[in-house]
This record gives sequence, structure tokens and C-alpha cells, in this order.
Amino acid sequence: MDVIDRNVICMKWGRKYDATYVNKLHSMVSRHLTLPHRFICFTDNDEGFHPDIEVLPMPEQDLTKGTKTGAWNKVYNFRPELGDLRGQALFLDLDVIILQNIDSFFEIPGSFCVIREWDKSSQGTGNTSVYRFDIGAHTHVYENLIEHKAEICGKYRREQAYVTESIAAKSEITYWPVNWCRSFKRHCLPPWPLNWIQPPTIPDDAKILIFHGDPKPEDAIHGSRSKLRRIQATPALADHWR
Repeated sequence: MDVIDRNVICMKWGRKYDATYVNKLHSMVSRHLTLPHRFICFTDNDEGFHPDIEVLPMPEQDLTKGTKTGAWNKVYNFRPELGDLRGQALFLDLDVIILQNIDSFFEIPGSFCVIREWDKSSQGTGNTSVYRFDIGAHTHVYENLIEHKAEICGKYRREQAYVTESIAAKSEITYWPVNWCRSFKRHCLPPWPLNWIQPPTIPDDAKILIFHGDPKPEDAIHGSRSKLRRIQATPALADHWR
């Protein structure tokens, strides 16, 4: 049996997301990644998962406890071993929407590839909604957090700043081409007050839409209203988020 060295991984813990998100992500990857690969979800509850999704257990310790914000459990990806996975792993947040072929995310060189955060004040911080890494290559990220968790979480508000700074200190970071990963709320929503009457526009060259914070994919598809933001419905996204 051939060893597959391309892996797409995601994580689901707690109750923020249900199995629907994992199943839709698996479906999108199946449609848009033509290279041989495995799809794995690290989770504490696989109820309702599609049978083709491989499941590996989340570690029992919840790294988000005692932190103010951020998905600190993502740091578990930098353990020396991830089950029987080998080679490269492309991590995807559960709430992304894949729009077109993503083979190129495995073809670009680099031991750690990530979105360059869109906030200009971030000074090179990566957005870890989508990143690829060599399994077992950056174990210091995990080991340092386990040993100095209180100190590190006191210094960094979100795990992505800690991860990218730690990796940059020892090796080179590769950023995805800017058009590959677009933020729905930064690059698709019309500016206020046009967002009250105009629907979002999806960049033609975007490969993956990122839904960091709010809104979420279902809000984009059906539209949403709040005191701070109004989003017109974008039903075309339903053709992708399925």
C-alpha cells in the first residue's frame, strides 16, 4: 500500500461547530483537490461525520483554557507525531469556503506556508485559517507552549501570532499569493453604507474565502442584520459551501 504524504487536516472541539461544517469542508476538498490525499479531522466528537472522513482524537488537555481568545488548540498540530500522518499537512479552518482548485497549496515550496494577515499593523503575522507545514518540522512551537503556557498566552493574544513568530525565529515563512485566500468581511463586503443595499462581491481569482470572526458562511449565504453590520444575501456561495 502506497504511503500518502499529502494530508488535509481540520479540528473540531467543543460545541461551536457541528458535524455539518466538517462534512462540508470534506466535500469541498474532495471536489477541489485532485492530488492524492488523506482528509483527517482531530476531534473530541465525531458524531454525524461522513464515513469517508478519517478521525483522530484531540488531546484531552484543552489549550484554550485560561486564554482570552484564539484557537490555541491548533498548536497541537506541531507535535512531533500526528498519529500515522507523514509528509505535508494543509490545515483548514472549519468555516472557510473553497471556491476553486487548491492543488497549488501543495505545490508551492516551503516548510511553513500561511496567509499574511491583512491587518497592516501585524508586521508579517500569519493568519492560520489556512496553512501548510511539514509534519514534525516545527516541534519547538508545541514544546515551548506546553512548558511556558502562562507566559506565552500572557504575551500573545492569539495563537497565530505566537506560531508565526516562533517559526520565523528558526526558519523561513512562505506567504500564500495574496489573491489565493481572501477575507469575506475585508474583501467582499461593500463599504458602509453601501453594504445596506449592495450584495457582497466575490473576487474571481480567490481560491478560498476566509470567515474569521463574524460573519459565518451561513450569514453570507442568507444575509444577516445587526446593529453594527448588515449583509445582503449571497446565495451563489451555497453552490460552493456544500
